[in-house]
Amino acid sequence: MSRSIGLSLPNRGVLFGATTIEELYSLTAQAEESGFFDSVWVGDGLIAKPRLEAIATMSALAARTVRLKLGVCCMATFPLRNPVLLACQWASLDVISGGRSLLAVCLGAPTGRGGANFAAELQAMGVTGNERVGRLEEGIELIRKAWSGPTSHEGRYWRFPSIDLEPKPIQDPCPIWIASNPDPSKLSAQRYQTAIERVARMADGWLSTVVSPDDFGARWEEIRRLAEGLGRKSESLSSAVHLMINIQNDETTARREAKRFLDQYYSTDTKPEVMDAWGAYGTPEHIASRVEEYRTRGVDIPIIRFASFDQKGQMERALDGLLPGLAT
Repeated sequence: MSRSIGLSLPNRGVLFGATTIEELYSLTAQAEESGFFDSVWVGDGLIAKPRLEAIATMSALAARTVRLKLGVCCMATFPLRNPVLLACQWASLDVISGGRSLLAVCLGAPTGRGGANFAAELQAMGVTGNERVGRLEEGIELIRKAWSGPTSHEGRYWRFPSIDLEPKPIQDPCPIWIASNPDPSKLSAQRYQTAIERVARMADGWLSTVVSPDDFGARWEEIRRLAEGLGRKSESLSSAVHLMINIQNDETTARREAKRFLDQYYSTDTKPEVMDAWGAYGTPEHIASRVEEYRTRGVDIPIIRFASFDQKGQMERALDGLLPGLAT
């Protein structure tokens, strides 16, 4: 039986020569034709971490695919977007793709050297940093209402009389996940619990990254337990982890190339411990073993991104040596 695998496209890489638009199309075509992948994902950003805009990119990919689900790994601009407009845009994507969209929203964060532009991004969009949580939660509620039928809204950030937004998504319900990485070693106990509870209360699924298999498993169990306590069926929730991989004959070469890519892509100095929590680098057997660790801790969809400036070569190596074992 085939198991879910996602492909994460480096849509930011188009801006600095790590890939091209045509290569993104080609990678997507290979993913669909291979039968090993069941979803393709893009990232999201604006001024702090610019890239090809997520919905526009997925719309182009929708026209070139018939089977793959289309997801955004972390819609970091979600708190910055008008949710009424976004509800229409995302519903349109779902209609265009024949019901294949998967929205994973997140708060966005000032990370890496791009963090210096985060304040400017907030100011340009008329949002303050302490509004992000409220805007995310109210935005999820508002979008679901807009997709369900005629609705009015009286909230903290948005208010409007009765509207009937069209089109509606094909999927009913159209899933909204939350992408987050709440780390109890970096957050207060209250903030950590709030982040975990938000997923359990509001999300159809949880997507995380830069997290070890054991830590993912522990947090996923907390989310599922809290969801049950809130009267939700935990088995209805889905999960994913965003993993960086680099396939080489030896780990040293793979880690060196992956770090060079990650440093430029995310405007940061990627530390060894971060790389270890972020993915796997080396032979197909080594990477497959790491992916299986995540699966045993509850991950439904491992989403792999090739941490490499040679996207084509990495895909060929994956198709030859990695994916056949991961898919069965």
